[in-house]
Amino acid sequence: MEDAARSNVPRGRFDFEYVPDTDQSFESAIAKARDGDRLSVADGVELMTTGTDREGIDIARKEAVLEAADRRRAEVVGDDVTFVANLNNNVTTACNTGCLFCNFKDTAQDFEADSSEDHGGFTKTPEESRETVTAAREMGIYEVTSVSGLHPALALDDEHLEMLEASDRGDLNYKSPSAYDTDPGTYVEQMEAMDVDGLHLHSMTPEEAYHARRGTDWSYEEVYGRLKDAGLDSVPGTAAEILVDEVRGVICPGKIRSDEWVEAMEAAAAVGLDTTATIMYGHVENEAHRVMHLKRIRDLQDRTDNITEFVPLSFVHRNTPLFDRGMVEGGATTHEDELMIAVSRLFLDNIDNIQSSWVKYGDEQGLKMLSCGANDFMGTILSEEITKRAGGEFGEFRSFAEYVEMITAVGRTPVERSTDYRKKREIDPDDPPLGPELGPAADGTPLLPDERASPETVADD
Repeated sequence: MEDAARSNVPRGRFDFEYVPDTDQSFESAIAKARDGDRLSVADGVELMTTGTDREGIDIARKEAVLEAADRRRAEVVGDDVTFVANLNNNVTTACNTGCLFCNFKDTAQDFEADSSEDHGGFTKTPEESRETVTAAREMGIYEVTSVSGLHPALALDDEHLEMLEASDRGDLNYKSPSAYDTDPGTYVEQMEAMDVDGLHLHSMTPEEAYHARRGTDWSYEEVYGRLKDAGLDSVPGTAAEILVDEVRGVICPGKIRSDEWVEAMEAAAAVGLDTTATIMYGHVENEAHRVMHLKRIRDLQDRTDNITEFVPLSFVHRNTPLFDRGMVEGGATTHEDELMIAVSRLFLDNIDNIQSSWVKYGDEQGLKMLSCGANDFMGTILSEEITKRAGGEFGEFRSFAEYVEMITAVGRTPVERSTDYRKKREIDPDDPPLGPELGPAADGTPLLPDERASPETVADD
C-alpha cells in the first residue's frame, strides 16, 4: 500500500482546472465496463482512481478493473501476443523545443560548425540513414520507425528550403544547413532514403509535420501528401503527451497545442496513412487528464478509423528537467501503470490493440500488462535512444527467441505481426532457430549473428 499512498504526491502540487472528482460511483463504472457499455469521462476517472470516494488505490477495486480489462482483451483479440521486427532510426537529437520531460534532445546551437560544445548527440545524413536501414532490411526487419528532434535546418523539401532561406522572419526556428557540421537533408530526402525495398516506414509525428510546414500556408494534408509520395507509410501518434492544454503548458509549452495535434492526425488519415496513438503519463498530470486524453483519442478514432494501436508510455523521470527542477518526485507507480493499461482497454472501445512497452516497464511488469488488457509487446527495436537517454534501464533490443520464451511462459501465443497488423504469423516455439518471416528479406533467420546458432551448437563450441 506504500506504492499506492504516494501515487498522487508528484501530481498534487499544480493548480489545474481539471481534477479527478466526479459525481459518478465506482460501482456504476465497473458495471458498465463489465457489460461493454461505452464509458464516459466520469466513468473512466472512477476506474482510473479506483473510486474518487476514497484516497489512494484500493487494491480489491484495482483487481476488478484489471479483470474486466483482461476479459475484454480476450473478447476483442484473443490470446495472441503480437510483436514486430523493427528498427529505430532516429535522424537527429538536435532540438530547441525545450520540453521539460525530455532528455533525448541536445540544444541545436551545439551542432553548429563554429560551436565548441561537446554535446554527445548526433545527426545522420540521408545517405547514412539509407545505409542503416538497408543493413537492417537484410537482417529481416519489416518496419523502420523514425522519430527525431526538430533540427532547425530540417525543411520539408527543396521548395520549403528555398522559402525558409528567403524569409526574414525570426520566429521560424530555422537556420541554414550550411551552419551545421552535418546537413540533415530535408524530410522528403530522409523519407526517400529510408524507403528501402518493401519496408514499412513509420515516421513524421504531428510535431515534426508542424516543423515541416513552418513559414508556409500549407495544410497538414499537403505536408503528409508529399511525405507519402516520398515513401511514408504510417504516422506515429507520439508528441501527444497529454492532450489537455493546461498540462502541455507546464511540460511542453513550446509544442503544438492539443487541437493542432488532432488536426495533424486527421490530415494523415485523410491522405490514406495509418496512425498510432500514445499517451505519456506519470508526470504532473492527474487521472482526470489521462481520461480526457483517452476521450480525445476515442473521438479521433470515431472520425478516422485508422488508429492501429494505442501505446501508453510511462514517464521515465530520471535525467529530465522536470525531475532536476523538483517539479516531479518520480514517475507513475506500478498500480498506476496497470490501471492505465486496463482503463485504456475498457475506454477505447474502437481500438483493438493496446501495447505493453517492455522498454518502459521492464520484462516482468511488461508481461504482467498482458493480463491487464494489453495484447501487443512492441518490437525488436535494434536501436532505442529516447528512453535510454532519459535514464531507462530495460535495454535496447529484444530477440525473437526471447519474445517466444516470455510469451509462452505466461500461457499466451507469440505472433509476429506487420506494423499495420494486417499480416500475422503464429510462431512455433518448438521450431528453432527463431527469426522473422514477414519482412521482405526475412526467411526465419534470427536477427543477430550471435543468436543464429542452435543451443546445441553453442554448447558444443
